[in-house]
Amino acid sequence: MINPIHTEITTLNSQIQALQQERAALTIENVLSGDHDSANNVLSSENNSPSAMVEAYRRQARENPQLSVELKGIDDAIAALEVQRQYKQAELKNWQKESRQLTQEQELEAAREVAQVHAERINQLAAELATEIRQLKSCADYLSPMYWQVYYKPFITGFKTISVPYVRSDGEVWTIVNRIV
Repeated sequence: MINPIHTEITTLNSQIQALQQERAALTIENVLSGDHDSANNVLSSENNSPSAMVEAYRRQARENPQLSVELKGIDDAIAALEVQRQYKQAELKNWQKESRQLTQEQELEAAREVAQVHAERINQLAAELATEIRQLKSCADYLSPMYWQVYYKPFITGFKTISVPYVRSDGEVWTIVNRIV
C-alpha cells in the first residue's frame, strides 16, 4: 500500500511541473508573438548590466501587463505549492521515523511471544524434572539403608544441592533462577 503522503507529494510535484511548463510556454509565446525589441532587450547579452536588465524587465511588464500578472500568479502558485510540498516531505519523514519505531516495537513483541513460549516450556520441564528428582530421592531414601549394609557407602548423594531452572518475570525483566528441589 502506498502511503497517502507519497501520493500527495507526487501530485504536488506534477502540479508544480505543470505550472513551470505553463510559465515557460507563456514566456516563449510572448517572445515569439510580442514586441521583439522589448523581448530582445531582456534576453540580449549586449546590455547586461544589472540596472539595464531590471529596466528591460520592467518595460516588458509595462508593455504587457496581463502577461505579467499571469506570470506573477503562476509564480505565486508555484511558491505556495513548494511550501506545501516541503511540509508534506517533513510529514513523510516523521511518518517514516514513526513507522520504523512501530516496526521495531512489533518485532520486539513477536520476539517476546517466542521467548514466552520457551520460558513456559522451561518451567514445564523444570516441574517435570523436579517431580522425577523427588521420585528418585524417595527411591534413594528407601534403598540407602540396605545399600549401606551391602556396599558400605551411600546409594546417591547430593540431594541437598539439586536445583532446576525456573523463568520468572515482573512484567518488564525476565529472570532465570535455580529452584532447589
